[in-house]
Amino acid sequence: MNTSALIRPAWTPATIALMVIGFMVFWPLGLAMLAYIIWGDRLDGFKRDVNRATDGIFAGCRRGSDKAARWGHGSARTGNVAFDDWREKELERLNEERRKLDEMLSEFDEYARELRRAKDQEEFDRFMANRNKSTSPTTGGPTTGGSTGSTGTGKRSGKSTPGLLDE
Repeated sequence: MNTSALIRPAWTPATIALMVIGFMVFWPLGLAMLAYIIWGDRLDGFKRDVNRATDGIFAGCRRGSDKAARWGHGSARTGNVAFDDWREKELERLNEERRKLDEMLSEFDEYARELRRAKDQEEFDRFMANRNKSTSPTTGGPTTGGSTGSTGTGKRSGKSTPGLLDE
């Protein structure tokens, strides 16, 4: 550790002044400076321990990502030529199966879309047929004063007319 530093974990005039100013401005700052003065010499060992622990954790992550890259992309070879060739053929076969399944899915989606369109068309045709039956009165039309009344307001006049609302 550099012992000539102005702010080091020791009772120097600079650290005491920073501690006092820290307590005057915001008491947790002064407390943090006091802790640094008292236990700051242990900070190097603490940093070293934390670095070792995080290196161990991230080394495990790197090993896991290497395995994932090797099996996921097929780019890493295992050293066994026969196994690598078999694995590549199996991956190609699986990719072909996935492509076939994707094609079948798109065909089924198209079929279901066409089926829905046909059903919607049938429902629309039935609606139009029912609508035409209910709106064409036997007396000659809505303008002759048939079922709409003398006000000409149609269904909003309060009188009951057969149609979709009666169903």
